[in-house]
Amino acid sequence: MSGDINWWKGAAIYQIYPRSYQDTGGDGVGDLAGITQRLPHIAGLGVDAVWISPFFTSPMKDFGYDVSDYRGIDPLFGDMADFDALIARAHELGLKVLIDLVLSHTSDQHPWFAESRASRDNARADWYVWADPKPDGTCPNNWLSIFGGSAWQWDARRQQYYLHNFLTSQPDLNFHNRDVQDALLDVVRFWLERGVDGFRLDTINFYVHDAQLRDNPPLPPAERKSDTAPAVNPYNHQRHLFDKSQPENLAFLEKLRAVMDGYGAAAVGEIGDSERAWEVLEEYTSGNNRMHMSYVFDFLSGDSLTAQRVVDVFSEKARRAPKGWPCWAFSNHDVVRHATRWNLSDPAIRAYATLLVCLQGSICLYQGEELGLPEADLTFEDLRDPYGIEFWPEFKGRDGCRTPMVWDGDAPYGGFSTARPWLPVPDAHLPLAVDRQDGDAGSVLTHYRQALALRHQHPALRDGDQSGMRADGPVLSFTRGGAVHVRANLSDAPAGGLDAWQVMVGPV
Repeated sequence: MSGDINWWKGAAIYQIYPRSYQDTGGDGVGDLAGITQRLPHIAGLGVDAVWISPFFTSPMKDFGYDVSDYRGIDPLFGDMADFDALIARAHELGLKVLIDLVLSHTSDQHPWFAESRASRDNARADWYVWADPKPDGTCPNNWLSIFGGSAWQWDARRQQYYLHNFLTSQPDLNFHNRDVQDALLDVVRFWLERGVDGFRLDTINFYVHDAQLRDNPPLPPAERKSDTAPAVNPYNHQRHLFDKSQPENLAFLEKLRAVMDGYGAAAVGEIGDSERAWEVLEEYTSGNNRMHMSYVFDFLSGDSLTAQRVVDVFSEKARRAPKGWPCWAFSNHDVVRHATRWNLSDPAIRAYATLLVCLQGSICLYQGEELGLPEADLTFEDLRDPYGIEFWPEFKGRDGCRTPMVWDGDAPYGGFSTARPWLPVPDAHLPLAVDRQDGDAGSVLTHYRQALALRHQHPALRDGDQSGMRADGPVLSFTRGGAVHVRANLSDAPAGGLDAWQVMVGPV
């Protein structure tokens, strides 16, 4: 690995959901070879890195976030030769590659769990979080799963409950066991040796649980948020003091950082904590011995992104996480696409793209965002996401943002595949395909390229400080690095001397 070890600071990272990017195998599911084929498109945007969502061996109950072999590639996506080719081509094009490591839990089909559940005295008996029932046979405590219901599942083999913060088929690993930590650090080394430049770390604050298994206290209704789980989920009814974000996690993160530093690698950790997100960001990313940056959810919520909202978020960060380094995103594979979530017109999409590249922190773009894709409106019969199936129709799940990328507006399935895709390609997406926008000076795609070029042209926009942020009605203004001044009218009417949705970026 070579080059600037601080490349990540202020980097623009492009997220790829492999199932939906490009299918080269004709089975309706995207694959690694498809990603390699489309890397020139990504490099042409002007991003610094790609983040590839999980492609590991998996029963796909949660579409790869349930890993059954950390060192294996699921045949759906190809094989190790395909991965090596992807790494080589990305590096040729000047792109870093981050892969999505899911360390907090495995699939229940992982060999580690098969051994752990077999008895209470085998070599891996303590590799997962096991607990006896209460005297009346009920769960060890009141912890809840993000996917709904209790976070505990009874296992008849051991006559104990095991912890699962997500699906019942995703048992949580026991990070209080040193052997578990060592095994996971070996997984990290394996992929670093294969040439990856770093990691996106799924649910990084869920690694360690309270060893005493204390109950979470209730959360008053007025304090409930739906950043981590949808509003219909009782998960939001608790103050999550003990099931995640434990202080013991910091020691593991320091071990993880030490391994990565040996390879010049970087990581962005996903923090899922509606109550202490800023404090956790500060703990995890300040200094140089834990994580480099953390993924935050403030701009992924349903709240409209007004000028005042941006000011409020950065004021909160300054107060609660002054030294933390965030990674901002407007869309990802878990939330409604922001073009729909904020009901944006094309001019508004362009304005927010320019705003994103001007904010202090690193940034993530989600595939299709550069095309201005709206959320797909799917029927219940189309759904594949267990989250949406569980809470339909109040919460429709995550499939609407995971539909296939559209490359060719005239080709079957938008050029994604020659076979029927695993999720439908909406008709409304076809006019927005890459081939329809490429070369069009007025397209959203062209604007994203220009916005990202702006970030590269002005070093202050990558890692300069940020000062003087204020909102005057719909007009947001701030200065970066003492050199670049930004003024953005985030409304559909003229204001502050700016046209509707106009963003001005220039010297101070």
